[in-house]
Amino acid sequence: MSSKFTNQQYRLAARPMGMPKTSDWSFTTEDVRDITGGEIIVQTIYISLDPAMRGWMNEGKSYIRPVAIDEVMRAGGIGKVVASKSDKFAVGDYVSGGTGVQRYWVGAADDKTAAFYKVNAKLAPLPKYLNALGMPGMTAYFGLLDVGQPKAGETVVVSGAAGAVGQTVGQVAKQKGCRVVGIAGGKDKCDFVVNELGFDACIDYKNGSVKDGLKEHCPNGVDVYFDNVGGDILDTVLTRINMKARIIICGAISQYNNTTPVKGPANYLALLVNRARMEGIVVFDYASRYGDAVKEMGAWMAQGKFHTREDIVQNLETFPETLLMLFEGKNFGKLILQVSSE
Repeated sequence: MSSKFTNQQYRLAARPMGMPKTSDWSFTTEDVRDITGGEIIVQTIYISLDPAMRGWMNEGKSYIRPVAIDEVMRAGGIGKVVASKSDKFAVGDYVSGGTGVQRYWVGAADDKTAAFYKVNAKLAPLPKYLNALGMPGMTAYFGLLDVGQPKAGETVVVSGAAGAVGQTVGQVAKQKGCRVVGIAGGKDKCDFVVNELGFDACIDYKNGSVKDGLKEHCPNGVDVYFDNVGGDILDTVLTRINMKARIIICGAISQYNNTTPVKGPANYLALLVNRARMEGIVVFDYASRYGDAVKEMGAWMAQGKFHTREDIVQNLETFPETLLMLFEGKNFGKLILQVSSE
């Protein structure tokens, strides 16, 4: 016997070599089973598409186990509880957690992998809970403040400045009294970063020299660099760091689809010369403190001091193509896939 719901899922069919291809996925349809005591069914509304997903598709040791072949692709999402035999969630509750790339999630309400928690659609639009009030925002907040430890008056540079993590990093740094310079691709993104997010400047890496831009906009050097891209841009910023600078390694999207070994920082001796520190950030390490970040950033939003932008694409079936937008620089803001209506 099955429930009245029909699921559609994207499963990993093969480990990609370079950029993911359509053949790396299998699209399946199946009935959702009935639930038993303590279980829920969540209808997915929005799925978060993040650069980290590319790393989860690779086999090998990392901070989280790889997605297995024929397993539903891992993804965070927002959904609505449409069936419940649990005291934890009621039908109609909006929840955030590990929905995966599928229309319905079914399982125990207290499943630690999915880690669902309620979200309040009256406090903020649901997509915000996948942006500044979700994993990207938590990554930005704790990566900058705990790892970067910026001080008022210091210069903070962030790459991928118009993306989900970057836009939050820059705004948090501004709230803490820093001078903030973004790096982004294209005039529209740079204008958004400066005019809407309030960065002091933005360097357009597609239409100019990052090296020259750093000289112009960071005349006193770089105290904190939040790196989302790796590669040549990381190398260039390392030539401008100050004594005791802090470099936060959040991601390296320029390297994720390489078919050759990842390119490491050629200018790493700048860390020695400047007694600087480079440290990685994995957001799950800060799970017990997410509430603190949501409270502070939520207050800034309510005061009109904090803005976000989401790039929402419709239809689950577009997932393979939509995911590639991340690696082609085509998304403008936090990339989200809408699966169903709210």
